Amino acid sequence: MAAERFSAYLVNRTGSGSCLGEVRSDLTVDQLPEGELLVRVDCSSINYKDALSATGNPGVTKLYPHVPGIDAAGTVVADRSGRFAPGARVIVSGHRFGMDHWGGFAQYVRVPAAWAVPLPAGLSPLESMRLGTAGFTAALCLEAILGQERERGPEPVLVTGATGGVAMVAIALLARLGIPVAALTRKEGGVRGRLRQLGAGEVLTPEEAAAPDRPLVKPRWSGVVDTVGGAGLEDLLKATRAGGVVTTCGMAAGNRFSSSVFPFILRGVTLAGIDSAEQPAARRGALWERLAGDWRVDLAPVCVEVRLDGIAGAVRDLLAGTHVGRTVVQLNAH
Repeated sequence: MAAERFSAYLVNRTGSGSCLGEVRSDLTVDQLPEGELLVRVDCSSINYKDALSATGNPGVTKLYPHVPGIDAAGTVVADRSGRFAPGARVIVSGHRFGMDHWGGFAQYVRVPAAWAVPLPAGLSPLESMRLGTAGFTAALCLEAILGQERERGPEPVLVTGATGGVAMVAIALLARLGIPVAALTRKEGGVRGRLRQLGAGEVLTPEEAAAPDRPLVKPRWSGVVDTVGGAGLEDLLKATRAGGVVTTCGMAAGNRFSSSVFPFILRGVTLAGIDSAEQPAARRGALWERLAGDWRVDLAPVCVEVRLDGIAGAVRDLLAGTHVGRTVVQLNAH
């Protein structure tokens, strides 16, 4: 096994300091980083963090050559920890996987066994990677919103950055549970029909969702899944109903915002930060079981599939803001 060669999307620095990714077919298992668990990868998925890693963003990946891919689903080849039997199907994600530890854009990965959870019986590797970290993050947002103690009220849950992976899964999950959804996006054209197909009752522009310049305004949202961050978060907070939860999990629009304390002390609004990377295995496994069960959604209409040689183009689209939905990377899947 140690001498067997496999293919991966390897990113390296060029002489000018930029990064270049290429498909390599001459890698061996001996070159993989340390870890008890060796997995033959069926599928991975492309996330915004992967696009940053593939283009040399030092906040994500500092050491090159590197294999991005913060998600992987596949079959256990060997596990020195004894946690998984050979042949078991697993999902690998979170922690440093795909960031400073070689990730899922490869036919084999080796990781600490604690980074993996069993693939639920109700999901195929392809279906799990249509969800990926984006779907897991959306599930964490939904869990936080559903955990509020006060009655939610008639207002919809607003989902921002609605054409991104986390947002699209969140829209589908909320609609699956019968919760009214409003989607927020700057994009025009056919994408709005796709958002409605997923379950959005209304699709708004940022201008249509903007709030007047007051500390509090009439409630419009029973909760919020915010995937973009930035200054707009203030408007979301002051337009959320009493007891509502605003989850935040991204910063495409910036990493800073300002707010008065009024949404918190006069309406009891909760601002919940969502971190998908460091969740313990038990919680990961429980949420994946829900995503395979009563929270199961069909994402095939908003997913595309590529091979290793399609990663570079998908990364360009993602960074250019023209990407919509989810992209699955097929590796060893038949």
